[in-house]
Amino acid sequence: MKDFDIEEIIEIAVDAGKEIMVVYDQDFTVELKGDNSPLTLADQKSNNIIVASLKELYPDIPVISEETKLIPYEDRKNWKMYWLVDPLDGTKEFIKKNGEFTVNIALMSHDRPILGVVYAPAQKLIWYGIKGEGSFKMNGDGTKIPLKKGENWRHLQKVNVVASRSHLNDDTLEFVEDLKKEGREVEFVSSGSSLKFCLVAEGKADVYPRFGPTMEWDTAAGQAVIELAGGRVLNWETNKRLEYNKENLLNPYFIAEFA
Repeated sequence: MKDFDIEEIIEIAVDAGKEIMVVYDQDFTVELKGDNSPLTLADQKSNNIIVASLKELYPDIPVISEETKLIPYEDRKNWKMYWLVDPLDGTKEFIKKNGEFTVNIALMSHDRPILGVVYAPAQKLIWYGIKGEGSFKMNGDGTKIPLKKGENWRHLQKVNVVASRSHLNDDTLEFVEDLKKEGREVEFVSSGSSLKFCLVAEGKADVYPRFGPTMEWDTAAGQAVIELAGGRVLNWETNKRLEYNKENLLNPYFIAEFA
């Protein structure tokens, strides 16, 4: 990992976050993309900064971003290394102005995240992980806190479950009810964007079940943070590691936890 400077990637995320906050503090318009998901000027400005900066620093490493035209599977299926970027994760939270949105940048090697930065610009908080060094939370004053491996929720009597604020569905509620039927105490925490991964990684939540649609760029950076802190992200159906660079970049249902 010596060839990749995590400070440079953090700086890119922060620069993108500054552009996001300029739009956030104004009145802005919201467009709808083809899949009816919202798009703002902030998404586009953030994307332009991240993609241009990564290409300048690492011209030989391709970039997959939510806001960039998708590269055909035939062209990317044999990539050994690439960036996965969500320039503004949690656009619905951004529109609601609740501060729960992030910039996500992940470096993938052989379809596994080996570096990830999650930046919450409204909160001035950064979570990052890098292979060989572990995962950390960085506060607004620059202090770093190492993220340590937590307990497996399956063995806990009281379980803190974090789930989506804008995408809560019946399957997730059923997951919570099943825990209660087992006689366990459940504390339910709602949060937006990839912050849910970070809450598990820093021990503020025990498990993040995601039983709704997400894309690979939504999860890669958060997965890097939790995995490099000693956790895991598993396909809910197969109980295997969440896969990347699929022909269809839509994720299956998954669960983020400590082993």
